[in-house]
Amino acid sequence: MKAAILRNPAPIQSNPLAIEEIPIPVRATGFALLKVLACGVCRTDLHIIEGELPRRLPWVIPGHEIVAEVVESPDPAVKVGSRVGVSWIGGTDGSCRFCKTGRENLCDAPSYTGYTHNGGYAQYATARTDFLHALPDSLDNVSAAPLLCAGMVGFRSLRIAEVRHGQNVGLFGFGSCAQLMIQVLQSWGCTVFVSTRGEQHQELARQMGAEWAGGANEVCPKPLDAAITFAPAGDVVVTALRSLDKGGILAINAIHLDHMPEFDYDSILWGERQIRSVTNMTRQDARDFLKVAAEINLTPETQTFTLEQANEALQAQKEDRLNRTAVILPNG
Repeated sequence: MKAAILRNPAPIQSNPLAIEEIPIPVRATGFALLKVLACGVCRTDLHIIEGELPRRLPWVIPGHEIVAEVVESPDPAVKVGSRVGVSWIGGTDGSCRFCKTGRENLCDAPSYTGYTHNGGYAQYATARTDFLHALPDSLDNVSAAPLLCAGMVGFRSLRIAEVRHGQNVGLFGFGSCAQLMIQVLQSWGCTVFVSTRGEQHQELARQMGAEWAGGANEVCPKPLDAAITFAPAGDVVVTALRSLDKGGILAINAIHLDHMPEFDYDSILWGERQIRSVTNMTRQDARDFLKVAAEINLTPETQTFTLEQANEALQAQKEDRLNRTAVILPNG
């Protein structure tokens, strides 16, 4: 099979992914063999490829928003020929104190798709059968891919921020995750405010129904009940805190943050404002989100790339040149 392989982390501008011919993987016990139909491009892939996350394998195939067809399965409940999704969390130990209390997203020994286990920038992949997600028939392959990380983790962010119907909610950063969540928030009757860099992204936010859209460091014009930051920039955290009303909750949705800024407690955090981090998601989050996505006909704007264009797709993601989500089609 063909695969885009990372052997040495490096800036994406140097095209560190190499397209190579390697054997189709042999599935281990408890794993299914999958033919990859589509794989979304996530900013976490950039953190892995550019070395911002520590190297875990000698080489790796990135990609963790996988839509696939089951080719081989040891589990009768996962039928050959069925369509499934694979996300960032590829497995947990099931025995640690977090897994035993319904918090598998905090597992002590997780597996990560496209990081500690080869991912979907390839024609075939393997994944644990108990971490495969059933996909609604209403979602086509390309549209479903971004939902498998950006959508699921974004949905958990709304839960961590304790967003309720009808609230004022701020989104800080307006990439693929925020573009999905604004649609969920609108279905909940929320008023959405967006702070993001680039006039192009601000205009897109307005077109998608944001009450207001301003620059990345602009405080929202109305106090927020809840806020979610998506940008991996610490300065954005302060802007979001300045926008929060008393009692508001800020959820930081970033696997990597360039720094945690200093800020004045009395004027910014006091008043029972809270800061919480978002760590991955659970399988229950996935099931709940996919149900919501089907109910509201959530269909992200996408742009497709061939496997050979994987470096190009990632460069476009890093430079914010796409007002849509990049999706790789490894099998054409």
